[in-house]
Amino acid sequence: MCKSDALHEDIGDNHIGTSDYTPLKADAFSISDDEKIELIKKDVENILNTLGMDLTDDSLKGTPNRVAKMFVKEIFGGLNPAKKPSSSTFDNKYKYNEMLVEKNIVVYSTCEHHLLPIVGRAHVAYISNGKVVGLSKMNRIVDYYAKRPQVQERLTIQIVEELKRVLGTEDVACVVDAKHLCVNSRGIRDIESSTVTAEFSGAFKNDVTRREFLDYIKLDTQF
Repeated sequence: MCKSDALHEDIGDNHIGTSDYTPLKADAFSISDDEKIELIKKDVENILNTLGMDLTDDSLKGTPNRVAKMFVKEIFGGLNPAKKPSSSTFDNKYKYNEMLVEKNIVVYSTCEHHLLPIVGRAHVAYISNGKVVGLSKMNRIVDYYAKRPQVQERLTIQIVEELKRVLGTEDVACVVDAKHLCVNSRGIRDIESSTVTAEFSGAFKNDVTRREFLDYIKLDTQF
């Protein structure tokens, strides 16, 4: 193995991110979703054939097409900027000036190093400076950035940066706690560990405000 390949293996096996933006080619959207599905379908067929699977079996016949559609339409749908949630906000007419926290947002993402699932929860907060956003929009923003090959640190940063842009405020925070199946099911095969990442901006860099947020997300709320 050459030195460059060894470095790339080391980065992947240690789940090291190399950028705070999603690395997309300039021509990423030069072909349609349908064309992408057809190309990926052929690649999946090739993978399964190489592994020795019998694609004439009824259980496997539709697998290449299902996988291709899943990649383009579902688990990697967040790569397409056309699917980005709209950024409509509302005036904070009721003058709520305290922290707003949306916790336990479900995260389903995919590790870009092994293309295996990342599953966990995101906790997001902001302090309004005159604008508010619908609660479901916070979930949609998390979901949009999760639906792509990801690194958890990058996902956390992207959520915060998007909410800062939408709300026009620096006072945004996010904590993500997730399990990586590339750690749980292969390599070290540690099924108990999870990874926690955090991004604090504006007022949340203050120790008191940050502690208030962290205390909120520790609340053992039951319904």
